[in-house]
Amino acid sequence: MNAERRKALTAVADKIQELIEEVESLRDGEEEYRDNIPENLQNSERYEKADSAVDSMNEIVSSLEDAVESIKSAVEQ
Repeated sequence: MNAERRKALTAVADKIQELIEEVESLRDGEEEYRDNIPENLQNSERYEKADSAVDSMNEIVSSLEDAVESIKSAVEQ
């Protein structure tokens, strides 16, 4: 791979890293929201939706981190 493509892929990885940080921030906000739901509502649909959203955002972060690692691997070759 030439230097230009390496540089372009590195820029993509940097953008993905920024997205990871944004999703983590959103996830943290949703976790805080979920954790502040009163105990008597923790078996409610509202709580379950918030919990599901947190799980989904964790999966998003994991997938994006995998993408960054794949890009780094490609750049190193």
